[in-house]
Amino acid sequence: MSDLRIANITIDCSGDASALAGFYAELLRTGVDEGASPYFATVGRGGRSVTLMFVRVPDRTPGKNSVHVDLQAADLPAEVERAVGLGAKHVKDFDEHGVVWSTLADPEGNLFDIGASS
Repeated sequence: MSDLRIANITIDCSGDASALAGFYAELLRTGVDEGASPYFATVGRGGRSVTLMFVRVPDRTPGKNSVHVDLQAADLPAEVERAVGLGAKHVKDFDEHGVVWSTLADPEGNLFDIGASS
């Protein structure tokens, strides 16, 4: 049995880490964790879910894997509309292999998906 577990999903930011954390906090209907700064912020630390960690980096590493977050919603269209209202860009809708989801880009262009609950 492995001792490994998911600790964080880390998102590199070119701008204000606390502002981008604020976007995801609003999207998830929660708050940014205490101690956020323009250089480092988290959402969900100490909760029952994976922590989202935002780190400001001077330059994004060329060729570095892009990280994206998958969220799930009972009312997919409403949550996509809400995300766009918070500053996301709606990229594309998918319905493949019995799975329905929408891909969006956050205010810094990082892609994330919102899938329909089954």
